[in-house]
Amino acid sequence: MQSELQPLTDDARWALVTGASAGLGREFARQLAALDYHLVLVARRADRLHALASELRSEHGTACLVLPADLSQPEAVREIVAQVGRQDIFVEFLVNNAGYGVPGRFTEVDWPTHRDFLQVMVSTVCELTWRFLPAMQERGRGHVVNVASVAGLVSGTESHTLYGASKAFLIRFSQSLALENQRHGVKVSALCPGFTYTEFHDVSGTRELVGKLPGFMWQNAEQVVRFGIESVTRAKPRVVAIPGLLYPRIVWLGNALPAFGNYVNRRMARRFRKLD
Repeated sequence: MQSELQPLTDDARWALVTGASAGLGREFARQLAALDYHLVLVARRADRLHALASELRSEHGTACLVLPADLSQPEAVREIVAQVGRQDIFVEFLVNNAGYGVPGRFTEVDWPTHRDFLQVMVSTVCELTWRFLPAMQERGRGHVVNVASVAGLVSGTESHTLYGASKAFLIRFSQSLALENQRHGVKVSALCPGFTYTEFHDVSGTRELVGKLPGFMWQNAEQVVRFGIESVTRAKPRVVAIPGLLYPRIVWLGNALPAFGNYVNRRMARRFRKLD
């Protein structure tokens, strides 16, 4: 069930955030509301979305369209676009944030689980962007943030086999989109955080393991999102936006010394992934 919308002025600015019920998605919604955007909130957990919508209306007077959806279902995007169209909303800021991890080696996980993962992490991102981008191009303004990861910039690791691959796809996808849309006034960025305090590792069942990581490796969701918004709205956007001081250096070192990067990733996978 969607939230009721009050009539708004024609110049109202709208952002759509997937995975808005928790973590980086919820933080994106909060910070965009503080910047006077109205919100289309998308996630599976309707109760959390409605609670967030009430919070944003109370604190910022934000109009919210709540659209509970399971993005692993191919028809979900079409329904989201239809609901947005019925409300005559122009999505000016798109945040493709929904995501999760699938622990285990590739063949230890059944194919339907992998299929649903790829639908959420790759296909849904591409289709949402494809459907909302033409209106941005026509109006000559818009922002697209694809929440990727440092995992897409370093060598692959054992376990979570498709996670880094999906994030690498988002990074290359964002780079191409950024080039294609410069002349249209639409800015695109891939936000690539490292380990961040969210519910991500609780959902994947790896909280106890990654909790052993040293504190300096963890990032704060509020700071990550602030960096992401600043990166895509600046005059010259950071197309690949890596927040913090530590992780840009890790990426550089892994690219400069690939053998060392592979060794570190193997050690990390053994210590902080669910492997037998």
